[in-house]
Amino acid sequence: MVHAGQRVDAIVFDMDGTLIESHSVVPAAYRAAVLGGGGRPLTDAEVIAGYPLGPPGALLTHLLGRPATDRDLEGYHTHLATLAGQVTVYPGVSELLGRLAGAMPVALFTGASRRAAEILLDRVGLLGHFAVVVGGDEVARPKPDPAGVDLACELLGVAPRRAAYVGDSPLDLRAARDSGALAVAAAWGHQYDPAAPADVTADIPADLLALTA
Repeated sequence: MVHAGQRVDAIVFDMDGTLIESHSVVPAAYRAAVLGGGGRPLTDAEVIAGYPLGPPGALLTHLLGRPATDRDLEGYHTHLATLAGQVTVYPGVSELLGRLAGAMPVALFTGASRRAAEILLDRVGLLGHFAVVVGGDEVARPKPDPAGVDLACELLGVAPRRAAYVGDSPLDLRAARDSGALAVAAAWGHQYDPAAPADVTADIPADLLALTA
């Protein structure tokens, strides 16, 4: 649980599994892009297993068995945009982001590409809440490396030790802790593991308001 007195100066959010539920849409877009690039049919599980490899370029290279081209990436983003209407926002997230407006700067760092993040966030009406959006294609190493959290904080003008990074997966929490940010576990997310070390746990999005108190 987040307690009053743990105030931070900024909050950085993960996207998938923290703000939005896109667990069926993203693998479907990858599967379609791989088929369009001449690859073999894949299962969702095969796509998801490659997520730790990094942003779309790295994952498509793995799934295709050859270097991904700009055309492959364009195909992935096109399929993602087509399917984005199926994405849902976790209950309470929109209300939380609205209440954070004006209270502190808010950023997003996701392992997805910046373009993918903007496609999905725009479709569900959340994009305008973020002063900064950092994609996994804008840093050299994927989570749990803290580079993305560090960059988001730098762009906000806030030291990581004065920020919180909110995510549902163990990789999110490791990235937060290695950056020096407050590692906040989003217990509503589909990759949440209660055994993964976190500084605090938020059971529902509204719990994060305690960080502004």
